[in-house]
Amino acid sequence: MMSLRDRRRIETRQAIQAHAIRLFLDQGYDATTVTGVAEAAGVSAMTVYRHFATKEDLVLYDDYDQVTAATVAARPETESLHERIGLALVEMAAAAIAAEKAMLLARLSLMISVPALRAHHLDSQYATQSAIVAALCGPSPDPAEEFRVRATAGACLGATHVALVRWAESDGHADLPELMRQALGFAFDT
Repeated sequence: MMSLRDRRRIETRQAIQAHAIRLFLDQGYDATTVTGVAEAAGVSAMTVYRHFATKEDLVLYDDYDQVTAATVAARPETESLHERIGLALVEMAAAAIAAEKAMLLARLSLMISVPALRAHHLDSQYATQSAIVAALCGPSPDPAEEFRVRATAGACLGATHVALVRWAESDGHADLPELMRQALGFAFDT
């Protein structure tokens, strides 16, 4: 069970991020300051930085890396590696849409339109890829196996990223899990 302090920390982080996204969409990413986000959220700039190390993190931060890695690891080992990773990513996207479609769409729209966010997104993709590798290979992986898993995870993340962009360009009207399945099929010729 989560403590009251942990729940409040999560609620504060979510509130700050929601205010930031709203301001970025209304005023523009570059025109919005961290101080402006803090004022809108009713917290200090220090509190914003305690939850988000950079301005880019206000858009890109989420708790999905470890959850995604656990979801990949929980998939049946009888699936091919690309199915195991790809289907876990599809599963995570379906859950994210069910929980917070509007926020996901807003974050993706900003990521697509703001060059600084596109660049920072690569770091985020690498962190997700590394979490998947750690979940599937363990702490001391065989170098060949680590390379195979990293390459497959990178390909799956790349394909699903293309689907996410297509979904955002459709303003969330397309079926994201289906777009992801199609992109993965194209990438792996299935």
